[in-house]
Amino acid sequence: MSGDHSHHSHDGHDHDHHDQDAHDHDHGEGCSGHSHGVGHAHVHAPKNFGPAFAIGIGLNVAFVVVEALYGFLSNSVALLADAGHNLSDVLGLGVAWLASELVKRAPTPRFSYGLRASSILAALFNAVFLMLTVGAISLEAIQRLGSPEPVASKTVMIVAAIGIVINGVTAWLFASGGKSDINLRGAFLHMASDALVSAGVVLAGLVILFTGWLWLDPAVSLIINAIIVWGTWGLLRESLSMSLAAAPNHIEPDKVRGFIAKRPGVASLHDLHIWPMSTTDIALTCHLVMPAGHPGDPFLHDLAADLATRFRINHTTIQVEIDPQLACVLAPDEVV
Repeated sequence: MSGDHSHHSHDGHDHDHHDQDAHDHDHGEGCSGHSHGVGHAHVHAPKNFGPAFAIGIGLNVAFVVVEALYGFLSNSVALLADAGHNLSDVLGLGVAWLASELVKRAPTPRFSYGLRASSILAALFNAVFLMLTVGAISLEAIQRLGSPEPVASKTVMIVAAIGIVINGVTAWLFASGGKSDINLRGAFLHMASDALVSAGVVLAGLVILFTGWLWLDPAVSLIINAIIVWGTWGLLRESLSMSLAAAPNHIEPDKVRGFIAKRPGVASLHDLHIWPMSTTDIALTCHLVMPAGHPGDPFLHDLAADLATRFRINHTTIQVEIDPQLACVLAPDEVV
């Protein structure tokens, strides 16, 4: 239990499958005086995204300097807003990168799961920070709507077009990891939303160039911000739930309960808990009432492997109780 149960794939590719090499052990006295089994089903962690973070941060730091400079020179709130957004993304990428490294730290007696939960906190930080940034940009845009100011449209369009390329490339670097890790999805959403902002700025600059509609600059900012909020809401909700130890979205606890209850020899189960240890690692604990006696290590081994394969639950702890008449204090669902 003190080991690191996630391994990097040797071939450098993401793996959707999970190894079934679960190791089970008996430990001490259980709630009703009987042993319990612990299953560790090891999974392949996503490939190393360190280079992607380094490239993304380097590109965006350089672009923030250029964009802020030309934003002041061209008097474009949209361009300045985009620079501010890019600056927030540098911080967001840095936090996500730090978390992706912290999850690799070995467990200690005090931090028995290591620092894996840091990836959940990073995803939550990214979602909240993105919302705050959008709010600040929207406030500035609303103020500009009341008193539009002239902008250097051609300069705005050129700089923002460069932003589309930089942000699009950076988002692409994280696209594959975002499917299975909300920490990486936070990084992807940050960069994809920036590419969207830059595209909106180019469009606004083009229309202003031909029509002179100065109000379009802040108006486009507000529209883009609304789209970003809509796209980020899911990340905010999921990362907040995971930080409160809620079962991940892809897992239905009732189906897990039913799956375990159907195993041979299981009369009933209680004290079932499913929670994320990180954005990629999921733990489960429960008590099984098995009147026929302790089923042995093979039963626990197979159950842990099946839970990993079927539900992506890769850290399983099972306690077996033999006497159905001896009430477990943790049996009622409302008891934690």
